[in-house]
Amino acid sequence: MAPPTPKASGALRTIGELSAETGLPHHVLRYWETRFPALKPLTRAGNRRYYRPEDAALVRRIDALLNREGYTIRGVQQLLAAEKKAVPADGPAAALHAIREMLAAALAADEQG
Repeated sequence: MAPPTPKASGALRTIGELSAETGLPHHVLRYWETRFPALKPLTRAGNRRYYRPEDAALVRRIDALLNREGYTIRGVQQLLAAEKKAVPADGPAAALHAIREMLAAALAADEQG
């Protein structure tokens, strides 16, 4: 039997696939979902978890902080919360608004000329 082909980098991962990639047991990933609110994989029928690429990146980051850098769970929670506060809440919304205005101006210019 041929080995499975690797998934694309943007593909969703099951808990088993993410567990195999990171070397973390399933129960640890499920526990981290209860401790870190930012870690919210998609759930489908039968309560199957599908991790987005940003979820997988967060799992790798949490793993590095806990298991390599010596942070406690509470320490990682505080670090992630502080980083979330540092990002302006209207950042993506402001960028989308600017794009919308640029497109509206381009359409108006196109109608005139």
